[in-house]
Amino acid sequence: MMRISFGTSGWRGILCEDFIVDNVKVVIRAIADHLIASREQHKGVIVACDTRFMGQRFVEEAARVLAGAGVKAYLCERDTPTPVISFEILRCHAAGAINFTASHNPPEYNGVKFSPSWGGPALPETTSDIEQRANQMLGAACCTTLSLEDASRQGLLERIDPRQRYLKALEEKVDFDAIAHLGKVALNPLYGTGRGYLDDPLKQRGIPYVIINDHLDPYFGGQPPEPSESHIPDFIALVKNDPAIRLGLATDGDADRFGILDSDGSYIEPNYIIALLLDYLIRVRKLEGGVARSVATSHLIDAVARKHGIPVYETPVGFKYVGELISQDKIVIGGEESAGLSIKGHVPEKDGILACFLVAEMVAREGKTIRELLERLYGEVGRFVTRRDNLKLSPQLENEYVNKITALPAEVAGAKVKEVVRIDGTKLLLADGSWILFRKSGTEPVVRLYGEASTEARLTEVMAAGRKFIVG
Repeated sequence: MMRISFGTSGWRGILCEDFIVDNVKVVIRAIADHLIASREQHKGVIVACDTRFMGQRFVEEAARVLAGAGVKAYLCERDTPTPVISFEILRCHAAGAINFTASHNPPEYNGVKFSPSWGGPALPETTSDIEQRANQMLGAACCTTLSLEDASRQGLLERIDPRQRYLKALEEKVDFDAIAHLGKVALNPLYGTGRGYLDDPLKQRGIPYVIINDHLDPYFGGQPPEPSESHIPDFIALVKNDPAIRLGLATDGDADRFGILDSDGSYIEPNYIIALLLDYLIRVRKLEGGVARSVATSHLIDAVARKHGIPVYETPVGFKYVGELISQDKIVIGGEESAGLSIKGHVPEKDGILACFLVAEMVAREGKTIRELLERLYGEVGRFVTRRDNLKLSPQLENEYVNKITALPAEVAGAKVKEVVRIDGTKLLLADGSWILFRKSGTEPVVRLYGEASTEARLTEVMAAGRKFIVG
């Protein structure tokens, strides 16, 4: 039986299977009822989408359902990045936002993401309430709607374009004057919402750039719109083959994640980018506060934090937990290994656009390549090498997983287990500074295995031991 289930970033489904107009209308009505129960419906809701199939149709259906419930909708006129939606929530003091996006997922997916009035991704208590309301309504004729014309006449619909407001605010967070001295930059919005956000600030300042994949393509060029190394071979080739390019900057489908290429076309893991930016923001920008990272993110961040004497907040996976700390003004930067970050004074949501420009500023002001900056940092705090593998489980192994993860080994790859962290999944901290993390997927028979060590060779040993423990 079909059920609505919100994951770390909302409800996602496959178009024309579970993600259909009738089910979407139920979810939107559940969000409206949640806001009514919270007495926030009078503030209105931002409604937007990314570049996927039928995005604008879903946006309009959502506006009709919201209007039927007496909730005003602020409709974004074009596909809009997730961080821009968060910015607009805070700017106009809205009750929240409904965003039709499946982020970096393959093109056959779409999703509904709800962000409440504080601007970050909804916390579990909010999504649980929306889930419960939606599942009670599934299959019933529950949605009174208004036409867009009637909604507009009754003041329940307003069309907006937050792009220029967001880009103006970004000038306060990024030193574009420094970037102007960087040299040529390569850009790749991956057919997503980053179009006009990555390139326009450079174009306006006469900063040289080259851009690819900047037209609408709901198939995303045949790849998931994820700026990871395996999905951007054309971008890597572009940067490698043009010696004038100093940096490659990419965003995912809804521009909340980033992908960075050094001047030689080498892909730089997000873990390392977060650590470099933390060091830069404290050392050069003189920002004050702690740092937040998810349980799956590199301890290189912890080493940088020790260098500067600041606290580290370890969170479950899901940027909502990092976003809370941003909104409470507790941290300089918060990030996840899956290429999400935001900074002090910015939105409590992942922002791939901001991340790209901060890296460009850092490289421009430091006058070094990213690899040179990373080697310098390693010399100061030690070397960290990270990796993630997906372990597929047979039905038998899936049944055995809970028992395995409760009967943990005393040592891994020759090093004693000194601490077990169960914030999210099961993380084993080893006596030699290495660690591994097991996280079971909630939707498929897969265990995600994360690991970190001081060398590639040691990491290979640790990961092999982790794999053997789970699959034999």
